[in-house]
Amino acid sequence: MVTMTQKPLKHGLKVALYQPDIPQNTASIIRTCSCLGASLEIIEPCGFLLSDKRFKRVVMDYLDYSEIKFYKSPKEFFDENSKNRVVLMTTKASKVYTKFKFKRNDILLFGRESAGVPEDVHSKVNERIKIPMLKNKRSLNISISVAIGASEFIRQLG
Repeated sequence: MVTMTQKPLKHGLKVALYQPDIPQNTASIIRTCSCLGASLEIIEPCGFLLSDKRFKRVVMDYLDYSEIKFYKSPKEFFDENSKNRVVLMTTKASKVYTKFKFKRNDILLFGRESAGVPEDVHSKVNERIKIPMLKNKRSLNISISVAIGASEFIRQLG
């Protein structure tokens, strides 16, 4: 695990990304987490480098004001967070996020933009929740999903 910058959290929200593969989305999520006071945890490998021009254009200087931890594998992530509740935001869930009771220090986990998370990760999470959508739509952009989930967490826990 590698930690970039430390900032105190007020509400305890942690957002985790499983092997993100679109640099602009990850940069946007870093900005969102920075603005909302949430920490970000990235389970590697990423599908891009942090030096990627597309990443840098969107992240701007928010990288300097963000708490980000990197994990080398899903095993390392789950081992390090064994005492926290990991809540997977997924289109495959039956529970709607607005009906879910968040707890302080929950970790909201989001899958890869291109493929979600594999079954072994599904089996390790504590809860699964979804954002309701029209039936003929695949999914929202991950950065929008993070903002929606994070906002509900903060609304509930202040």
